[in-house]
Amino acid sequence: MSLFEDEPQADPRWRHDPAVGRRTLRERIGWTAISVALVIGVVFALLPSPYVIEQPGPVYNTLGSQEHDGEERPLIAVPGEQTYPTDGELNLLTVSVVGKPGRTPNWLEVLGSWFDRTKSVVPVEAIFPPGISESDRDQRNQAAMVDSQQDAIAAALVELGYDFPREVTVTGSAEGTPAAGVLQEGDVIESVAGQPVHSIGELREAVQAHGTESPVALVISRDGAEQSVELTPVDNGGTAILGIGVRMVYDFPIDVEIQLDDVGGPSAGMMFALGIVDTLTPGDLTGGESIAGTGTIDSAGAVGPIGGIRQKMWGALDAGSTWFLAPASNCNEVVGNVPDGLTVFSVETLDEARTIVEDVADGAVDGEYASCSAG
Repeated sequence: MSLFEDEPQADPRWRHDPAVGRRTLRERIGWTAISVALVIGVVFALLPSPYVIEQPGPVYNTLGSQEHDGEERPLIAVPGEQTYPTDGELNLLTVSVVGKPGRTPNWLEVLGSWFDRTKSVVPVEAIFPPGISESDRDQRNQAAMVDSQQDAIAAALVELGYDFPREVTVTGSAEGTPAAGVLQEGDVIESVAGQPVHSIGELREAVQAHGTESPVALVISRDGAEQSVELTPVDNGGTAILGIGVRMVYDFPIDVEIQLDDVGGPSAGMMFALGIVDTLTPGDLTGGESIAGTGTIDSAGAVGPIGGIRQKMWGALDAGSTWFLAPASNCNEVVGNVPDGLTVFSVETLDEARTIVEDVADGAVDGEYASCSAG
């Protein structure tokens, strides 16, 4: 018999473990924090970013056709002249831009594009400069496309041996520059430092070669009369300039029509020129191969740099092209970004591009042609 009564046993259903309470509280706090973080993350991801996204755009075969007003029309036509059947593809490439001021991609889209080799994320102001409306930008791009088509026609006809007037014409001068008050809209620049100029590229090269230390002699034609003027170029970020705007004016010996809707900018010039050359010469320039490329061109056949070359290489590959012509001045952007299955050639002139295409057609491509390299 015990001297003490047994303590009553607590009902285990009501037993309290302090450690369990603390653990439950921590779990609640943790889940709450995770939920809040997820909500904040989702809201942040869906907020507009200060970027736009560049990605491969439509591809057009300059030897093909496009629907216009419900009718299929060739991209390149030369009415009234002897033309020849073509085969294969000479593809020009475009870049599509996702977003615009006021409607930029959200951060989730931007993050995905950063890890996509086919896309580039760029600040919105790099594509849409402040102070320029969307309609003004579109008009400028369309004007650049029209000018590039004219330059491509000129380059192709020069390549084929045609002789015709090519005039570097002044469109205006900037206030406070050497040309202000001296050169006028409509003046035709005939020569610089005694060297005839037949393209904007030749004008720039002549002024740059002269430098900024002394006046340079220009022969101009104004209202049909020749006169000489002297201007001292000034430095603009390492480039000698006169402070003028210029455009090319041509008097073509034949009529060449280029039909391409809804594409702007100057970067299709080289491919238009190759398409014209193929159309006006016997045989297939491509030999049935699919060849893509990009680059501006001037009337002397010089190939210039363009934007979005990484996207254009991927666009070429997606379109089935295995050969790609790239401006030599874009090589720094080509190195390390060439998709597998695409062979890229570095070109500086239309004549060089034409020779490469002919050798691709003949299966005679070898190591003599330049390719972009880190060196």
